[in-house]
Amino acid sequence: MVKIIGVGKLKEKYLKQGIAEYAKRLDTFCKLELVEVADEKAPEKLSAAEMATVKEKEGARILAKIKDREYVYALAIEGKQRASEEFAAELDHLATYGHSAITFVIGGSLGLAPAVMQRSDDQLSFGKLTLPHQLMRLVLIEQVYRGFMIEAGRPYHK
Repeated sequence: MVKIIGVGKLKEKYLKQGIAEYAKRLDTFCKLELVEVADEKAPEKLSAAEMATVKEKEGARILAKIKDREYVYALAIEGKQRASEEFAAELDHLATYGHSAITFVIGGSLGLAPAVMQRSDDQLSFGKLTLPHQLMRLVLIEQVYRGFMIEAGRPYHK
């Protein structure tokens, strides 16, 4: 089982369509669960304390969606970058050695709360570029699909 938890409601039609396409493709390989948790409404200019409060509230919503036995990847710029082949092998290794439930967490615009980072088993980075968190859902689901295709020896990955 693969679960992707994202903060905020996905609004853009093209992102919804892309995610739906990869979700359909992933049906062959795994049960997929897409979970949206509400983002915390906040003004543009926030103090450090207000930012921490927003992240804590979003973090509590995220943590409520994670079960004890799930292996959790937090998506974070400071996480480890992996080549697609390395990521594929890692997912396969986790599934083979007792981690049948893998959860990916994508924070809101301010990032993830420290409590979510502490709960994570690993941190994953897709580079130092800042991407909108909604777009990151599409990028992530495509990479998960790519990982399954690589491990299956199918010709998708070039």
